[in-house]
Amino acid sequence: MKLLLSILLFFAAFANAQQLNKKDKAIVASLKSEIGYLADDKLEGRRTGTRGEKLAYEFISKEFAKTKLTPKGDNNSFIQEFEVNEGRQVDSSTYLFINGKKLELEKDFFPLSFSPDGTLQAHSLEAPPLGDVRGLIWFWDLKYKLEENSNNPHFDLMDAIKSKVTEAVSKGATAILLYNTSSINDELKFEPKAKTETAKIPVIYITKEAKQRFLERDDQVQQVKINVLITDKKRMGHNVVGYIDNGAATTVIIGAHYDHLGYGEDHNSLYTGTIPQIHNGADDNASGTAALIEMGRLLKRTGPKDNNYLLISFSGEELGLFGSKYFAEHPTIDLDKANYMINMDMVGRLNDSTHGLSIGGYGTSPEWGALLTQKDPFFTIKFDSSGSGPSDHTSFYRKGIPVLFFFTGIHSDYHKPSDDADKINYNGELAVIKYIFHLVSETAGKGKFAFTKTRESQSMGKSSFKVTLGIMPDYTYSGSGVRVDGVSEGKLAQRTGIKAGDVIVQLGDHKFTDVQTYMEALSKFKKGDPTKVKLKRGEQEMEFNIIF
Repeated sequence: MKLLLSILLFFAAFANAQQLNKKDKAIVASLKSEIGYLADDKLEGRRTGTRGEKLAYEFISKEFAKTKLTPKGDNNSFIQEFEVNEGRQVDSSTYLFINGKKLELEKDFFPLSFSPDGTLQAHSLEAPPLGDVRGLIWFWDLKYKLEENSNNPHFDLMDAIKSKVTEAVSKGATAILLYNTSSINDELKFEPKAKTETAKIPVIYITKEAKQRFLERDDQVQQVKINVLITDKKRMGHNVVGYIDNGAATTVIIGAHYDHLGYGEDHNSLYTGTIPQIHNGADDNASGTAALIEMGRLLKRTGPKDNNYLLISFSGEELGLFGSKYFAEHPTIDLDKANYMINMDMVGRLNDSTHGLSIGGYGTSPEWGALLTQKDPFFTIKFDSSGSGPSDHTSFYRKGIPVLFFFTGIHSDYHKPSDDADKINYNGELAVIKYIFHLVSETAGKGKFAFTKTRESQSMGKSSFKVTLGIMPDYTYSGSGVRVDGVSEGKLAQRTGIKAGDVIVQLGDHKFTDVQTYMEALSKFKKGDPTKVKLKRGEQEMEFNIIF
């Protein structure tokens, strides 16, 4: 029987909000309370690894406990902890003294990201001669290089600096200190996520103001003391995991992420103002989190017993699916017994006129076609066959598990401070919850669902690239290059022989160290261009000829 028939009576009654029964009114009241708390300013946007995230996961844990879910996190708790590697950071023990005067880290100086750790004391001189300067520190003014190349669109300052460092090393210099007296902005800063080969000597940048204060004369010999320490920058995220054990052979996984953007510190906000503001993320994704809590109550109270149910509230989604990927790699149940996964992300802004509901993952199992239909008495449903996309169901699709992704649509408050609780359509969210609950109920007794691979979905709207390689990058990878999380069926990567787990490091002459620089390299090509792709497969280095 189609799902349409099983929910027809519900939506006929639901058409008038005044006809909600007592239980449904209670769910709406709970949604208002849950979203109201999660999207409150005191949680400061629930950014992964912050106090706001802690308040959120403690709240979700208490709600799971009230429902009498079984803890399925670490150490018999609801919490599963995971690490988010944010790259590198300059340790506070880093210092620079010039002629006995201490410069202030970040304000007066900073090491470049490829500088090695180390401590040294030496004299320095400006513009060293061509001969041996062993044991000395070089000062180098970027002015002349910048002015010489002011009209050169191909000039890369960082390449010029690395070339100068190589020259300094060849002549025995112990460090190189950079500054810029020109009016041209060099835009240099410490890049925490840069992945490049470490230099052999410390490379330190001195600000223009500090140069004027501490280096009055270029020809004066300076006594310099340096200590550089660059460490890994990490924070901890926390999934919340609860379980309903019905003693069944298969388990349905239902998930929603609860993290959001904080004050926009991770540069994933669409807010254009200059004063930092809290991003409360009421729809994204306090709405999905509240729906998850209510689904747990419905399934615990009246859900069919043919499946067990695992409910997971993920963190780290906004950073690149960190929490769901970690769970998929470190599951607290046997994933071989997972029946399917349902993901709810931004389900709180149903349009009262169109009732538009997007359901992704339709093609991940032939069973979905027998259960779902676009002819719905209440929703206007748009199906997307792809099992992948920019949300947590992707992590389970990668493990060969059928998925469905529920989403009520993008809106003008997306990733902005204006995504607040007073804009949620609570009756509309109730309708989405009831739809999903009826769907889960309809799957009872149908056994374990078959899995089908689908095409890959674009992770960000319409692509601005003229070509594609056909890979899904692993955004959690902290090494150098781009690790392939998956390849699109029939696309260039698959035809070439590129596989999941490969680490791509170069396209043609363009080397890259992370997803951002990979995208920059990809933008250099157009359809029909021949080139080479270099990658690492384990310890083996490989090269393929391709034509976009």
